[in-house]
Amino acid sequence: MKRVPEKRGDLETKRDKAVAQRRGKILEAAVMCFLENGYHQTGVRDIAKRAGISLGNLYNHFPGKHDVLAEIAALERSELEPFLELLADSAPAPTILDRFVAAYARYLAAPENAILTIEITSEAIRKPDIAEMFLANRNVLVTALASVLQRGSGEGDFRAVPDPTEASQLIIELIESSAYRSVLGGTAMRKMLDGLKDFIFAAMRRG
Repeated sequence: MKRVPEKRGDLETKRDKAVAQRRGKILEAAVMCFLENGYHQTGVRDIAKRAGISLGNLYNHFPGKHDVLAEIAALERSELEPFLELLADSAPAPTILDRFVAAYARYLAAPENAILTIEITSEAIRKPDIAEMFLANRNVLVTALASVLQRGSGEGDFRAVPDPTEASQLIIELIESSAYRSVLGGTAMRKMLDGLKDFIFAAMRRG
């Protein structure tokens, strides 16, 4: 029985899938290297070795280590989707804020997430393209949270703040710093959540 030749479109689809899988493997290897050794202590050879590919193969997909980190920073946007969906919920604003603080704090307090966020943040200070992606991700989250604060103010649950966007920035920064303290001090985030929520709600509660 004759083998039916594959169509050009099928070949391209298979090739695209193979490329995507290889890039994903490189990114996964890079994340593991950054977590274990830090960004600046990791070389492209380390990433290639971890991914089980040649150095030349890695360069076929990424010109250098910086480009790997740039794609990781860009992919961070997908990690925020569950929190954006939570903030878009129609439940009362205090309920949404309570759920968001708990969920985002637990997410950031996972050691791997805390370390990777710090690595991306520190490199963002040095590299404008990383900073642009990092800030774009942050602004999406800040905007969504600001909408919740504004809705809560309009419904009489939260006090009216001078700038909801700035208030959202401060809330997110407080969650982040608490998560990092949890990781550094070895204190479980569940033990810190009540105090964190109390502080945030004391700042936002009307009256």
